[in-house]
Amino acid sequence: MRQNTARRNALLDAAIEVLAKEGSRGLTLRAVDKEADVPVGTATNYFANRAELLRQIMERTHERLTPDPAALAETMKAEPAPELTAILLRQLLERMRADRSSHLAMLELRLEATRRPELQEDLTRTFAATLDANIAWHLDAGLPGDRDTVLLLYTAMLGVIVDDLTVPGLLEPHGIEKIIDELVRRSLPRSHGR
Repeated sequence: MRQNTARRNALLDAAIEVLAKEGSRGLTLRAVDKEADVPVGTATNYFANRAELLRQIMERTHERLTPDPAALAETMKAEPAPELTAILLRQLLERMRADRSSHLAMLELRLEATRRPELQEDLTRTFAATLDANIAWHLDAGLPGDRDTVLLLYTAMLGVIVDDLTVPGLLEPHGIEKIIDELVRRSLPRSHGR
């Protein structure tokens, strides 16, 4: 397998676009080559098979959706209070909106995992590690709430993000920022803050 990191990332970015636009059934190595505008057969030099491509798409979407460390550091200068948690959740939604294709690709991978046990195992392991890391980060940062509260915020925000990216007209009339603020207010009453 070839090791050109820039080319591999370009192919993975193309694969994410194909997956987001065409769904799992449309994701082929040939479709990736076409989206990346490279000669037919290029993707086969980087990915042994479709399963390997799917695994690497998971990793690439994680890279693309991870917050910029400098921007996050700037945000974290605020007091670790419920208001900061609301800001962080709004920034999460903004990142998903800014890279809609990555999140839609992850939704497609979730659906594909219902039919492929090996992908289900990979997704479960990857998402569990990410969730555990997010919970640990939240607690280590001194943000209000315990492990269960972070888990509730995670599951609620997943629903908000899915609806916002797939049927934006559903929550928009109710004000997504208001929904996030109310979610935080009810999950993290001010008395639990610092």
